[in-house]
Amino acid sequence: MPVISFGLGTWQVKRLKWKQDLIARAENSLALPTLPLPPVVNPSIADKEFDFRRVTVTGTFRHDQEMLVAPRLYEGEDGYYVLTPLERKNGSKLLIFRGWIAKRFKEQSSRPESLVQGEQTIECMLRQKPAKNFFTPPDEPEKGNYYFMSIDDMAASTGSQPVYIQALENLTYDGREVYPEILVRRGIPIGKPPKVEFRNTHFQYIVTWYGLSALTTAMLFILFKQRQAPKFSTSSKLAHARSLDR
Repeated sequence: MPVISFGLGTWQVKRLKWKQDLIARAENSLALPTLPLPPVVNPSIADKEFDFRRVTVTGTFRHDQEMLVAPRLYEGEDGYYVLTPLERKNGSKLLIFRGWIAKRFKEQSSRPESLVQGEQTIECMLRQKPAKNFFTPPDEPEKGNYYFMSIDDMAASTGSQPVYIQALENLTYDGREVYPEILVRRGIPIGKPPKVEFRNTHFQYIVTWYGLSALTTAMLFILFKQRQAPKFSTSSKLAHARSLDR
């Protein structure tokens, strides 16, 4: 057990270094100047080399092809992620993750202010496509039920380029800065904040595994010392007791 836990602790040290490098690269990419997205995007390059890169895209939202992914939480409230194709002047489409809306705004008729019309220029962030886990149920596109952002499948169904693009948080309404709660109450999607969000719990795991290794090593040492201690037979103990009585 000490050897296994020590090995796991050492592995977590390597994982910590990997995660720190990953965060540093992401923060450096996010700090670079915003770029206009080219007409055609190479998905493999966008996925690997431009993760967290800020870009601007211009086009018209195709609200008739909107897709909702549920269940998703924001500040403890249940709701949906909104993904909508953005059609550009050259006829190509980009699938845009617009943000989160509350569950009560599922129907488009309940949130007319979110259905922006005409040509829009929005600031976004390129991201790696999310990986599906084993417990996520399969999507039901024929019923409009999506449980996972299957970017490739969603892009194919809407004729969009298979690139994961997140609209950045824009806390303005009618040209004024507002609190996020204002947008939530009006059913306007809340985009992603422009910051790196990676879970980094490797240091806690390092402490846990190395601590467990030290503890089990100490326990084994104590057990070994106890086994090495001299043992007296019953007759020896009686003889020892008689000698003390004399």
